[in-house]
Amino acid sequence: MSMFSNYDQRLLDHVTKLHFIGCGGSGMFPLIQILAAKGYQITGSDVLDGSIIQAERAMGIRVTLGHDANNIVGADMVVGSLIKNPGGGLAPIGGYICGTQACVDRCAYRLSAPGLGQEVGANLGILPAFYQGFFLAPTVTAGALKGAIFASELYEGLGFRCVPSAGEARSDIIQAVELGSEAAMLAFCKGIQAAAPVDSFAAPIPGDMPGYESKVIMAAGAFIQGASIELSCDAPMREPYTAYLQGGLTYESGKAGVMLAVEELLRGE
Repeated sequence: MSMFSNYDQRLLDHVTKLHFIGCGGSGMFPLIQILAAKGYQITGSDVLDGSIIQAERAMGIRVTLGHDANNIVGADMVVGSLIKNPGGGLAPIGGYICGTQACVDRCAYRLSAPGLGQEVGANLGILPAFYQGFFLAPTVTAGALKGAIFASELYEGLGFRCVPSAGEARSDIIQAVELGSEAAMLAFCKGIQAAAPVDSFAAPIPGDMPGYESKVIMAAGAFIQGASIELSCDAPMREPYTAYLQGGLTYESGKAGVMLAVEELLRGE
C-alpha cells in the first residue's frame, strides 16, 4: 500500500509536462491556467486560433494549430475530451488521460485511493458508453470527414470559398465556408439547425459570448451537449462571414444538414 495520502502533492511528482488536445476550449483553459501557475510545463493543440489560444501563448504556452502525433512527443500526460471524436457520439461526459505508466497510476491514486487506483471507484454505469464510443469512433469520424468533403465540393461549386478545398489533405473534421454576408450566414446556420435531431425547430441568432470580440452564431442540436462530433456550426459575425462546420454522427445526417443549408441560402437570394 502506498504511503501517500490522496492530497499529497508527491502523487504528481512524475508529471512535469502535460499536453492538452483542444486547448482552445473554455473548459480546458481554467485547467491550463491552474497547472501553469503551479509550474507544470504545458503545451497544447487545437484546430483553430482564437482569443483563448492567444491568451495561452501570452502565458508562454506553446500551442500548435492542427492535430499531429508529433505534438505529444515528450509529454508525460496527454489530456483530451470524450465528447469530441474519440467518444464516437456515445460518451455522454468525461475526458481521457494517457501517458507514462507512472503518470497514469498516480492519477488513478489521486482519483480514488492510494494503492488502489483503478481497481475501485464508482463508474455510474457510463463505462459501456465510453467503450462503445471508442469502438465506433473511427466509423463515426470517417462519416463526419466524408460529410465535410461533400460540403466543400458542393459549396465550391456554388462559388463559395472553402478551407480546406475538396481535394486538399485534412487533419480534422472542420470545414470552413466563406459565405460573404450576414444574410447568407444566418440562412446557412438556419439550415444546419433544421437538420439537427434535437431542437430542429429553433432559429439560431447571434449573441455575445465570452472570449470572442464579435457576436457569435451557433447551430447545433446534439444528443450530447457540446459534442463537436455531432453536426454543428459556429461563426463570428464579422467579415468575411466564415462558418465553421463540423461533425455528423452519420454521413447521411451530415449531408442532410449541408443540403438544407443550401436550400436556405437559395431561398434567401
